[in-house]
Amino acid sequence: MNITLRAGEKLYINGAVIRVDRKATIELLNEVTFLLENHVLQADQATTPLRQIYFAVQVMLMDPGATAAATGLSRRLIDAAQHAFENPAIIAGLKTIADQIARSRNFEALKTLRGLFPLEEQEMYPDAAPAKSHAA
Repeated sequence: MNITLRAGEKLYINGAVIRVDRKATIELLNEVTFLLENHVLQADQATTPLRQIYFAVQVMLMDPGATAAATGLSRRLIDAAQHAFENPAIIAGLKTIADQIARSRNFEALKTLRGLFPLEEQEMYPDAAPAKSHAA
């Protein structure tokens, strides 16, 4: 797998943070856990139930030593979110995410979560004008 990074961009691989000083292409020759910088959610951005789940799953990818604690936290957050939302697509998505996490498919769980952010925004703020969902 080839990953192209822009100057100054970060890549998180198996808990290590790599930053390139110029445009670079990195070829991953084996199975690794990685996260691109533009998919990283900062702690202060975890302001909604799905973003809090995202942050917990992200921790599993960025800090493998914290996986056990983050897994437990993500399960509790998913359980709470399943009771908080009424949208069937969000509830089904949360079940998918729980399954992905159980199978250690954390990157897939993040992708599923990113897809649910617009639905969460619609449910939480029904009167707000549609807005772009950033990064994460």
